[in-house]
Amino acid sequence: MAALNKLGLRPLVDLDLRLGEGTGALLALPVVQSAARAMHEVATFDSAGVTEK
Repeated sequence: MAALNKLGLRPLVDLDLRLGEGTGALLALPVVQSAARAMHEVATFDSAGVTEK
């Protein structure tokens, strides 16, 4: 948390585990991967042919 505080950031997953072994990073990885996949693979309105009404 000290590094995040120094950078002015909040943790993606904060379960207050205090294990010190990167458990939060392991839990956050699938969330970040899914977000990146969605940003890369989801069609835009233009590519899907959606028009404004």
